[in-house]
Amino acid sequence: MPKGYVIAQIDVHDTETYAKYTAQTPGTVAQFGGKFIVRAGQWESLEGAEPGPRVVLIEFPSYGKAKEWYNSETYQAIVGLRQAASTGSVFVVEGAD
Repeated sequence: MPKGYVIAQIDVHDTETYAKYTAQTPGTVAQFGGKFIVRAGQWESLEGAEPGPRVVLIEFPSYGKAKEWYNSETYQAIVGLRQAASTGSVFVVEGAD
């Protein structure tokens, strides 16, 4: 079964509120078997439009688990912190076999 990946490109404008969000996120990810592959760090655009200043990649055991995590009560209870503290995009992608 292919893995599922949540990819986020985020521009943080309220670091204090965003820190409250990032302190709680790992526990919600772990509940669904997920793990962070990329959580900010150094990056360089090689082609096309540059992503937001913060890029996050989370791996889940499946596409379905990734969507379950995002739609879970646990994650939905904190996602408003990220949305209030930043702008950007978040999407889910099915991995290759």
